[in-house]
This record gives sequence, structure tokens and C-alpha cells, in this order.
Amino acid sequence: MRRLLCSMFLAALLIAATRPANAADPPNILWISCEDICPDLGCYGDKYAHTPNIDKLAREGIRYANAFSVAGVCAPSRSAIITGMYPTTISTHHMRCKAVPPAYVKCFPEYLRAAGYYCTNNVKTDYNFDAPVTAWDECSRKAHWRNRAPGQPFFSVFNLTVTHESQIRCTPEQFAQHMQKVAPEHRHDPAKAVLPPYYPDTPIVRNDWARYCDLITAMDLQLADLLQQLEEDGLADKTIVFFFGDNGRGLPRAKRWLYDSGIHVPLVIRLPDRRDAGTVCDDLISFIDFGPTSLSLAGVKVPAHMQGRPFLGEQKTEPRKYIFAARDRMDETYDIIRAIRDKRFKYIRNFKPGRPYAQYIDYMEKMPTMQEMRRLNKEGTLTGPQKIFFLPEKPEEELYDCVNDPHEIRNLASLPDHRERLTAMRQVLGEWMKETRDLGLIPEEELNERMRPGGKWVVTAAPVMEPSGGSHQGPVSITISCPTEGASIAWTSDDGGQTHWRLYSRPIRLERSATIRAMAVRLGYHESPEVHADYRIGQ
Repeated sequence: MRRLLCSMFLAALLIAATRPANAADPPNILWISCEDICPDLGCYGDKYAHTPNIDKLAREGIRYANAFSVAGVCAPSRSAIITGMYPTTISTHHMRCKAVPPAYVKCFPEYLRAAGYYCTNNVKTDYNFDAPVTAWDECSRKAHWRNRAPGQPFFSVFNLTVTHESQIRCTPEQFAQHMQKVAPEHRHDPAKAVLPPYYPDTPIVRNDWARYCDLITAMDLQLADLLQQLEEDGLADKTIVFFFGDNGRGLPRAKRWLYDSGIHVPLVIRLPDRRDAGTVCDDLISFIDFGPTSLSLAGVKVPAHMQGRPFLGEQKTEPRKYIFAARDRMDETYDIIRAIRDKRFKYIRNFKPGRPYAQYIDYMEKMPTMQEMRRLNKEGTLTGPQKIFFLPEKPEEELYDCVNDPHEIRNLASLPDHRERLTAMRQVLGEWMKETRDLGLIPEEELNERMRPGGKWVVTAAPVMEPSGGSHQGPVSITISCPTEGASIAWTSDDGGQTHWRLYSRPIRLERSATIRAMAVRLGYHESPEVHADYRIGQ
């Protein structure tokens, strides 16, 4: 108990020291993310869906019609969310790489922690770099806003993984476990599924689609539980709630691809005062905008290096004209694809047109729908748009009218009537690649050598603690620095029990004796050795 009270006392002192003097009741922020879904929800007009809790959240908040991931797969997308930067700029564009982002790049929750927020992540990271200890107060399956100090504002992320593509193809026993809380009448009948035209209409494909929708219903109940916890804690009217998916559907020609089926995601935001409740915003929103927007809502200055634009809060900017997306290595398979989209048209540039769409990716091949499509293609029984995915080559350019052709199956790139639009979007995409210093055309081996010569990881230099002022009878101020450019510093004065690493953002003022421990880390580097020093006051 004594250790617990001491820890809470130190946390309270930290809050007082880090909260800006003019900050009055900053809002709490709750992010609820889920895996591998498009806006296949009731609130988006999907009549096959059963998502009453997300639909209710949309009635109480703002539904965004044009929110997009920057990639069709989780790790590059999540790197963009956590940094506010394009993966192609910070070298996180290849799936499951170990990137070394530029020194100035931080995980944006650090800026919230520096402003006094308690930041938690439950539990997935998957940023294409190791999550630094400085990013979160808690990052575990037990991470929760309830663990903060009294009165401390929070930024909490809950990642609901039940909709992940792997769960569509899981065993019957595993699937039954997911469906335990879903009433039988809310299960989806495969016979009533409305399939995209690029899928063959077979029982196997229908079953996968129904399972996908069943999992969304299961996720909807998990979201309801989190919102209920917020109500129970009396925080619903003090908390901004984000709900979104991390990339498109976990099915073939969706996840991993830059069609809307791979990058168009749901986004609902509920504000504490229910402002604009039930409205629909058609502004173009990119994943790199989420972090800057959360900082803006919290009253924290958005760093100049971030490429994302706040779309809410005091720092709100003008709406986007375009969103951009990229595909590079997916697991063991290489491709280079870039896309630009406005509210109606999408332009796709295939930099490896000689490679087919349906390259083999072992993880993707485990999906029954993919196996069914392979079988039917081998038999020669696929028809119409179903055959496009198995063409031996891709066109160099693709252009789609996403309003009149939402499944993106009619390529307009070669039509004279669209030549002007094609040329304009090609030019804007090229300018974006130059301005953002797109690293995708650099071979991965060469890029890895640039980031980590000889394959050797750099260890962040040990931090240096320097006391100043005070005396043996009075308080002392401790400054901590690190010689490694771009390193963030974590510190603690915990004495036994579970260590809570705090983010160092300003000198530490000690009023009584304590042992201070510190470590440093830069993204893409190993953590530094831990250092410690004893400070005795009044002895």
C-alpha cells in the first residue's frame, strides 16, 4: 500500500508539472480500432450488416464517408497512424520490415504524454518498428484508462482483432468461440450475401463473406462493452470517441490492394457535447491525419514535420483534395503500386506491370475464397470481372470512376474522354512522390543497408543525468539528455513493484530523496543501457 500511495503521489506531481498552465479540463480521447473491414456497416447503408452499436455511435457522432488507409495492409497503415507520416517517407512501407525512421519521427502519443495525458494501448502495435517504451504509459492486454491517476486526462487505444482475415478461415471451434455472444437470429445467411462482381458466386465464397460479416457483428458487441465502461465511469460526456478500421476487407482483391476494397475504411467520431450528431462528412480523410487531429483536439501543437492534417479542433486545416496510398512488398511477394484518389476518381500506377495481380502470398492463399478462385481459374470457368485478377500482366495505369463503378472493374485509362483527367492525376501523383521522397523505388536490400549498415542494429546512447540547483536541504532539478539524435528518454523513480516508465519532457524537480532511473531509445534502434542515480535531500 505504501508503494502504491507513493507511486500515485509521484504521478500526481508529474501531471501538475507537465500539464500546460492554460489547460482546463482537456478532453479524454478513446480510439477503438478493428481489423480488416470496409464500411460494411448498417450506418453506411449496408442492409446485410447487423451492427446496432456502431450505428448508434454514428447517430450520436459524425460519420465520415471518405476515410482511407495509406496502404491495404496493417503494418504500413499502423506506422502511418502512429507517426502522422507516409510509410513511403519513413521507410515503413514494406510489410513486416524493421525500419529506421528519420530521427525527427516520434510516436505521436509522446506529445500527449508530455502534455500530461495518460496514454494506453491494448494491445497491438505492428508499426514496422518496435514500439518504444516512451510511446505509452501502458501497452498490454491490461492497458486501460482506469489505471491512470485521479483527474488525469487519457488517450486510450483498444484494438479489436476479432475481424482479422485469419478469423474468417479459423476452425469451426474457434469461430464458435467468437460467436458466443451473437444471437442466432443475428448470424448472416450466406444465401442472402451480396457479393462483389469480381468474386465467383459459389457456396465457399458466400460462406467466407457471411463469416466476415458475422465477425463484424461480434466486434460490434465488443465496441458496445467499451462504450458501456465509459458510461459506467461517468466519462462518456468528457471523451472523444474514434471508431475505425485499419485497412480493407480481409479477402482476395481487397486487403493488400489499393482498390477501395483494400483502403476504404469506416470512421465515426463522437464528440463529448454530441456536436454535429448524426451528420455525414464527405471530406477526404487519410490515416496520417488521425494523430495530428487528436493532438489538435487535445490542444497540443501539431509538430511541423507531420504530413497529416488536422480535420478537427483548433488547428483544423482545409479539406484534402486527394488521398494517396502505396503498396510495396507484401510478405514474400514484391510489387510497387501507387494510387491517388479524389472524391470520385482513382488513378493507380503499376510500376511492375509485368507481374500479375494474383502473385502467390502464402498467408493469403490459406483463405477458402482464394483457393476457390484458383481452382475455378485453373478450370477456365471464371467469367467477366472474375477473370481480371488472374490476368498474366497488369496495365501500367488504371483509372476508375469510384462513384459509378464502386467495385473498380472498368478501367478508363485508355479512353480518350478521360485522357485529361488521367494526365492530371498522373502528374499530381508524381509530384507527391517527389515531395514526400518516396522510397519505394529503392530496392529493399539497398534501403536496409542505408538504414542499418552491415545489418547491425545501433544501440541508443545511454542518457546523462545532471542535477542543478537546490542543496542537501532543498529540492533539486534533474536534467536528462541523450547524445543520440532523435532519442526519446524514459525515466522512473519507482521503488519496487511494476515499473512505470514516464516520458522525460522537462527537468525533474525532486522535493525528497529518490533514486532516478533512465533509459533512451530512438525508433529503429535498440534501447540504451539503463542508468540510475541516487539523490538524497534533507539528509
